[in-house]
Parts: sequence; structure tokens; C-alpha cells
Amino acid sequence: MATLPFRDTNFIDREELARRLSLAAEPCPDDARGPRWQLFLREFLWPFEPLRRKLGQPLAIAPARRPQTVMLLPGFGAHPIRMRWMARRLEAAGHIAKKWGLGYNLGATADRFDRVEKRLLTLFEKDGEPIALVGWSLGGVMARELAKKHPDKISRVITLGSPFSGSPRANNGWRAYQAIAGHRVDEPEIDTVLSEKPPVETVAIWSPRDGVVHPRCACGKPGERDRAIAVRCSHMGLVMTNEAIAVVLSELDRA
Repeated sequence: MATLPFRDTNFIDREELARRLSLAAEPCPDDARGPRWQLFLREFLWPFEPLRRKLGQPLAIAPARRPQTVMLLPGFGAHPIRMRWMARRLEAAGHIAKKWGLGYNLGATADRFDRVEKRLLTLFEKDGEPIALVGWSLGGVMARELAKKHPDKISRVITLGSPFSGSPRANNGWRAYQAIAGHRVDEPEIDTVLSEKPPVETVAIWSPRDGVVHPRCACGKPGERDRAIAVRCSHMGLVMTNEAIAVVLSELDRA
């Protein structure tokens, strides 16, 4: 029987594949809409971001006033390498950037959440100091959940275009998510209220030019985060542009 890989080293058979395809084909509620298709198409220009950085004003990196360990959590379908440029900028400022240690982010499954939780605990035990979490898209949603469970081990959470507010289907990636993760976006495998603010400082960085996640969902409402900061870049640009990196460095330095 033909099988296809979806979750790390696990495989699914044809019956499971059909179930996942049916999840991807579900109708979208009338009140849930992702960003305009024009913005979504612009997301595919991300390979040109390094060239734009070279032609633009260079990013001035000042020494961090509060050097700390920062764990970076990638977005859905992304590998940690997508956040490598950000990691290097954080380290240039004096921070210690750590990968989440799970490779590709193929969904917020219970198993994957358990594994990233163990990674957090390992980093905390090693350093003895609370860890700052910077999560891109789905990685930010998972970072918020970690902070709810371990507020004493996390100093702050910074989300980058993360859909923690409003409808979980108000984005242009929910069908792919359901097919790959194997569960509905509005039926997570962990018991949680996504919009509930973690009991640590929580900052939402969002963009009105986001072509993947609806800006309102990434910005959130008062009470769902402590601050919301707008930058003008694509969803991919949230980890690749000088503007977004400058905001992250500034937020890490806040007392």
C-alpha cells in the first residue's frame, strides 16, 4: 500500500491521506477571510529580501542592554534555517540565540508541543535564567502556550505575524495546515484558549502587508497581549527585514 510522509518519521496510509485531504477541502466560514490574494502573491518574492537588505540602509546593531538566551520558534512549514539571519543579528547584539530543536514545524500537535516543552526546560536548567521566546507565525502561537504553562521559566514572548486572535481560519494557510497536521485549526490537540494572554510580557509584531495571516488576528485585541507593534513587510519579511529585526532587538532590551 502506498504511503506518504507527513509527520517527521511517521507515515500515513491511503485512508488517512483521504481524511486529511477532506480536512483541507472543508468550506471556510463566511466571517473568516485571509489577506487579499495580491498580498499573498507578494509573499513569493521573499528570495529577493537579501538583495533589498544590501541595497537599503544597513541595520545598526547596538550592544544589548540585557543580553539573554532567546529561543526561536519557526512558522508552520518552515525550518529553523528561515530564522538564521535573525539569529545572527540577535547574537551580534550579544544575545544567545537557540533553535527550537525540532526541525520543520509541521503543526502544533500534542507530540510536537511536548517536545518543544522539553527543549525549553533543558535550556532553562542549563542557564538558570528565564528564556525569551520569539515565535514566527505558528511558532508564536506555540510560544504563547509555553508561557501559559511555564511563566516562571519565560521572561517574555514576542510573536511575529502569529494568528492568536479571531478566527483560526482567517489566513491563507489553514487548508494546508489541516492536511499536514491532521487536525482542524479550531480543534487543537492541546486544551487551550488561543487568545488568552500568557502571564508574562507578551508583544505582538504584525504587518498590514501580511499576505498569509490576517493583520487583525496577528495584532490581537487589548487584553490578549501587552503591546502590538506594526511593521510594513510581508509575512516572510517578519524574519528577514531590518525593520522587523530592529523591533525585536528593541523589545528584548525593554526593562
